[in-house]
Amino acid sequence: MSRSGVSVSRVVAADESTFAPLWVASRVAAGQTSDWAWRAVAAGRIREALRRQDVRIYVAAVGGEQVGFVVVTHSPLSGLSEDTAAWIDQIWVQPAHRRTGIAQELLRMVARYAEFAGANQLISCVPTQEKETNRYFARLGFTPAVTSRTTTPGALRRRLAGDEQESLPDLVVRRRRSLRARAARVGLARGTGV
Repeated sequence: MSRSGVSVSRVVAADESTFAPLWVASRVAAGQTSDWAWRAVAAGRIREALRRQDVRIYVAAVGGEQVGFVVVTHSPLSGLSEDTAAWIDQIWVQPAHRRTGIAQELLRMVARYAEFAGANQLISCVPTQEKETNRYFARLGFTPAVTSRTTTPGALRRRLAGDEQESLPDLVVRRRRSLRARAARVGLARGTGV
């Protein structure tokens, strides 16, 4: 128990039914439907995560009410690295309890777990559009390391095979870049007297 009255504990298999409503609320806040989230619970999404040795879920409670959670995993930093990293997969606090120190308490537990797991790095993957969350992690000392880009396997295969026509937005962007580069070269040439 911390000074702020927040208790953080590990979610174990016996806690699945009490943790599920909080996880469902987080998925609804992320844009999924409540029906989808409850179907995922029924299909064993939480149960399977709790069975994995590399996954820990910690829940924060205030006065016995669960108000936030963090999901953290550990694995090698990359496929060819021996360095272990702890990955913050999800962190969520109920809106009414934000800016009250709940996330800090959860992250304190993450730091303890990372040390326990022997992790040299602590990584949080935050979507670029979540500016406030990115600022929060930056204030805590997290620095940008990579830009992740995603696609589907089918889309990659089509692109590699050359079967996909360039989309109109991609075509416009490519042409604009080409025009800018050309204008910059002309400007440089004029400025140097060439």
